[in-house]
Amino acid sequence: MAIILNTLISLSLLGVVLAIILYFVAQKFKVYEDPRIDEVEEFTPGANCGGCGYPGCRGFAEACVKAETLDGIFCPAGGNEVMQNIAKVLGMTAAEKEPQIAVVRCNGSHEKREKTNIYDGPKSCAIESSLYTGDTACSYGCLGQGDCVEVCLFDAIYIDEESGLPLVDEEKCTACGACVKICPRSIIELRDKGKKNRRVYVSCMNKDKGAEARKICSVACIGCGKCIKACPFEAITLNNFIAYIDYEKCKLCRKCAQECPTGAILEINFPPRKEKEAIKEQETTEVDK
Repeated sequence: MAIILNTLISLSLLGVVLAIILYFVAQKFKVYEDPRIDEVEEFTPGANCGGCGYPGCRGFAEACVKAETLDGIFCPAGGNEVMQNIAKVLGMTAAEKEPQIAVVRCNGSHEKREKTNIYDGPKSCAIESSLYTGDTACSYGCLGQGDCVEVCLFDAIYIDEESGLPLVDEEKCTACGACVKICPRSIIELRDKGKKNRRVYVSCMNKDKGAEARKICSVACIGCGKCIKACPFEAITLNNFIAYIDYEKCKLCRKCAQECPTGAILEINFPPRKEKEAIKEQETTEVDK
């Protein structure tokens, strides 16, 4: 009996001593965490999409608290409203940023870009792209396997059955950039939504010479440069036989779209052109042909 009692007392004393040691060790190596991190995290969407460039919303909150200024820090999923709330918590200011949206720079649908073979491998753009050029003669266009759809956390992009191309839902897209990063052909780009959600951009990534590009896809950019001459704001450049419209310089006049002989320049969310403009555009296209 005495042995059992001594054992219990010894174990109890040992437990107390170890607890005291652990307490002091914990106090010595305790990591202080700013309580404002929790406050900032409460305002984040909680999507953990990584669009901000940090590992999840918690990592974003930590970066905001540790930063001396919020310049260069932005939550695309939450937008300006979230950033203003965070700025109030931290006693800083957050500059307003133009809302952005993902755009697909390929308009080569099934009817405009003929298939040359049948792909029978795994349904993955990354795998198909690594194996060969794809099921059409265009080695720059969309493969349509839906990697961008799989990676989108907001259900903002889907493959259109008729065209075989991904379509972006303007109401759901947060411009997190996940689809941009996953696309092996780099055809998805983040651009400003524009005034009244109106945008003008070249929906083609084909870098082949004009005649070859046109042969592959009827709506390919042929690098003719007519759009550059038509633009009064010097917003268009030509590189590797493909035109690019700088959305920061573009004033949405749409003169470039009227001059494009292949229809590679898309006009999004604009009202229908007036009858005179439509006739002039048709005449211009017929003359080019």
